[in-house]
Amino acid sequence: MYVPKDEKLRVEIIWLHHDTPIAGHGQQWKTVELVTRNYWWPGVTKEVKQYVQGYDQCQKMKNRGEKPVGKLRPNKVPEKLWQHILVDFIMKLPIS
Repeated sequence: MYVPKDEKLRVEIIWLHHDTPIAGHGQQWKTVELVTRNYWWPGVTKEVKQYVQGYDQCQKMKNRGEKPVGKLRPNKVPEKLWQHILVDFIMKLPIS
């Protein structure tokens, strides 16, 4: 089905084929494949690519091709009191 030049409609179609739990946040090509099963418009691949690259959650969860940094090493035992201070800023924990 051809989708007319309506940015809101096109973004909603991409959203339905990328963000919903049933779509599973697929990568660019998986989302293009899902969208083009039923819809088409000029530049659909480019628009899907822009959408996926701009989607914050996908960028955070994306696998990176970088080598692992290495093993963690413990800090040295401090020689004086208050030489090292560590703070854990965990927020929005569920109520137990």
